[in-house]
Amino acid sequence: MCGIAMVRLLKPLDFYQQKYGTWQYGLQKMYLLMEKQHNRGQEGAGIATVKLDMPPGEEYIWRDRVEGKNAIQEIFANINSSMSKVGAEQACDAEYAKMNFSCAGELYLGHLRYSTTGKSGISYVHPFLRRHNWKNRSMVLAGNFNLTNVDELFDHLTLKGQHPRDKGDTFLMLESLGFMLDKEVQMEYNKLRTRYTNDLIITHKIEENLDIASFIRKSEKRWDGGYTICGMLGHGDSFVFRDALGIRPAFYYANDEIVVVASERPVIQTAMNAKEEEVKELTPGEAMIVKRNGTIRFEIIREQASDLKKCSFERIYFSRGSDIDIYNERKKLGESLSKSILNAIDNDVDNSVFSFIPNTAEVAFYGMIDGIKSETKRAPRVEKVLIKDIKLRTFISTNNERDDLATHVYDVTYGSIRRGKVDNLVAIDDSIVRGTTLKQSILKIMNRLEPKKIVIVSSSPQVRFPDYYGIDMAKMGEFCAFRAAIQLLKDRGMQSLIDEVYAKSKTQEMLPKEDVINYVTQIYEPFTQDEVSAQIAKMLTPAEVDCPVELVYQTIDGLHEACPSHKGDWYFTGNYPTPGGNRLVNKAFINYYEGKEM
Repeated sequence: MCGIAMVRLLKPLDFYQQKYGTWQYGLQKMYLLMEKQHNRGQEGAGIATVKLDMPPGEEYIWRDRVEGKNAIQEIFANINSSMSKVGAEQACDAEYAKMNFSCAGELYLGHLRYSTTGKSGISYVHPFLRRHNWKNRSMVLAGNFNLTNVDELFDHLTLKGQHPRDKGDTFLMLESLGFMLDKEVQMEYNKLRTRYTNDLIITHKIEENLDIASFIRKSEKRWDGGYTICGMLGHGDSFVFRDALGIRPAFYYANDEIVVVASERPVIQTAMNAKEEEVKELTPGEAMIVKRNGTIRFEIIREQASDLKKCSFERIYFSRGSDIDIYNERKKLGESLSKSILNAIDNDVDNSVFSFIPNTAEVAFYGMIDGIKSETKRAPRVEKVLIKDIKLRTFISTNNERDDLATHVYDVTYGSIRRGKVDNLVAIDDSIVRGTTLKQSILKIMNRLEPKKIVIVSSSPQVRFPDYYGIDMAKMGEFCAFRAAIQLLKDRGMQSLIDEVYAKSKTQEMLPKEDVINYVTQIYEPFTQDEVSAQIAKMLTPAEVDCPVELVYQTIDGLHEACPSHKGDWYFTGNYPTPGGNRLVNKAFINYYEGKEM
């Protein structure tokens, strides 16, 4: 779920100095694009610059990376500090800036890191840089991706004689693309050597003729996963490409002065003051290539899938709600739950208070209220019952931190409902994945208000399976829905089904990923969604809570109706979009059964 941002200036730096009063126009846009995507990564950030037409002996690539939630501010503080050491006249001189300031260039690539592998450290912060003494073989890479077949890629590269320094998918992507880039450059060199004898001319011709789509295509064909990848080559070509299933998002904007790429549409709208229709979605399976001379072309890397699997969690939770489509979809998610909510409170709207669990569920809450009004023709009582004191997502904290943090994230507005078990308290959240915060914090503090009943509503369906394409959800035992289903099987004397699923999974361990079947879905088959929801509520209700607690979950049909263009639902259904997902869920269940979850 990382955030990407790429800026390509199509004019010389002096043009922006004359028109906008600063050569830093591109740098300022990059800051906005990164800051507006802070929601997509708080573990670290990085930025890289490529300078065009730098003379030999002068640096043409610069990169800075910083760890921590304040990484963006630190990076740009470092930039400002370096420029503050010269006089005002020199600082405003575009030519001087390009020769003397590392950050002054025509191409920028920024990244916000949200790890999904559990690995941390500055070496895992993007952009990644692959240096070479030929500019056209130097490459900067950043992306929003997860690959499910890193072992296969590692083996492929080592059999080619390479020595990857890490098995992380970022390192392997970089080495894979770099390997094919080297071959593409060498192939061009061999062709041109028959026509020219001057190596300098040959180098320039290679940069003009280099087939970016070709080397991407040869690398990408071995990848299994979801990805949007941005890259810059040292001589000035740049590119962005997207997986053919559309799992990870990408948007772009272009005029005669600038090309901009980001993970989210409203980010570009804000940064460029652009209308919604001016910001385009990159077609799944396609690459946008900006050549060194500024020409833009679109080329198919892999044919777009007939059944796209755009990530629905982007719409429910992760992307900014300021996108008009996402805003309406989140409202629809809340609205569609109104009948189930009314059933949970026995249609007693007069003695019920409706609220939301901050902050990302607020839009779904508006939809929920609209739905209640529509169903009952009455205005429900609305209060801000819960307050989020700490701007920290326990959802993406490490396991060691999460349990402790969950206790302290929320507080309650005292007096927001009538005491003495008079009012039902209904609160909507965007998703309930592990249930940690509910059990350790939210239900306890809600109980202080003495409600008659607590109803927790999830605008997303039950998260039942690991997500190997974005969000860090990899262990079966972490999901409250899975734990509930396992407990139901044990309570009803159906332990043998757990053993059967393990045996079937175990027999598939050595099969190619294309032949693996997701048998873990059978764990849920004996039960209705309501039965699993009731068991989750039972498991998550603390002993000190002395009122009934009920959970109302979104349905799969409701999800698809609200988000019709984003059918990726594998974390809810187990229908993984690529073979690698089936292999990994198979492995996850085996680890759970054998007690190997770490």
